[in-house]
Amino acid sequence: MLYDLLIIGAGPAGITAGIYAQRANLKVAMFEKGAPGGQLVNTNEIENYTGSKKMAGYELATMMIDHAYDIGVEVIYEEITKVELDGNIKKVTTDNQTYETKAIIVASGTVPRRLGVENEDQFAMNGISWCAICDGPLYKGKKVIVVGGGNSAVEEASYLASFTTHVTVVQNLEDLTADKKSQDILRKFKNVDFRYSSLVKKFLGDEKGLTGVIITDKDGNEEKIEADGVFEYVGLIPVTEMVKDLGITNDYGYIVANEKMETKVPGVYAAGDVIVKQIRQVVTATGDGAVAAQNALKYIESWE
Repeated sequence: MLYDLLIIGAGPAGITAGIYAQRANLKVAMFEKGAPGGQLVNTNEIENYTGSKKMAGYELATMMIDHAYDIGVEVIYEEITKVELDGNIKKVTTDNQTYETKAIIVASGTVPRRLGVENEDQFAMNGISWCAICDGPLYKGKKVIVVGGGNSAVEEASYLASFTTHVTVVQNLEDLTADKKSQDILRKFKNVDFRYSSLVKKFLGDEKGLTGVIITDKDGNEEKIEADGVFEYVGLIPVTEMVKDLGITNDYGYIVANEKMETKVPGVYAAGDVIVKQIRQVVTATGDGAVAAQNALKYIESWE
């Protein structure tokens, strides 16, 4: 079977592209290796997506994927391992089989970056987490540490502060970088304190799990902080391993696309957090998905 369009990723960008493609009567399918919604699923609250006011990230993600299901978008829950070109035909390979298509939209998003310090692998998912909405409730009435100072770190620290006994925010810069409203909300909590210009040097624990961290400040002074859990928010890594041989990524792994979401390979488009862009937000991802789908449609109409 030759598809008109295959979409890699079912986050906001991919889902939007799928909806537009389905409405254009294309033979389209989306691939998703996990839960639909991308980073939305790991976000406690969304209040800057036009029209939604305030809701949990997973609620918005559910609304989006339900919309796609309702109009008949095919979703294939398999991980893409490789994308190849065979003339004008694009081949998308999973562990189970290879799919052929006229055009592709890569909307595979990002995954959380790790700190890469001592004992991190040992305590990953056993005291160290990258998702407060997923694992935060496990630490009710306990002490936690949040590493990072951007919007994700600050917003999730506020969420954690609402039911933990204490939150320590460790930031490598001299101040937080999140937007002012998010900072103001966090600073109102009496059970939150901050360690600026500091880095996590080592995770501490035993066979039962994590017990704390050792941090160092800009002067090299070390401090041991006891904690039952650590939540890391230190950036993201684009999921582009499957297209690395196409030559469409930059030195950091992000896909280079123009305002039409075109890459330098005809018929290969990209959208959402996976591309080089200024702002990575739900609203920009959905816009990217719409643009990518519309331009993919024009390409498919002229396809030979």
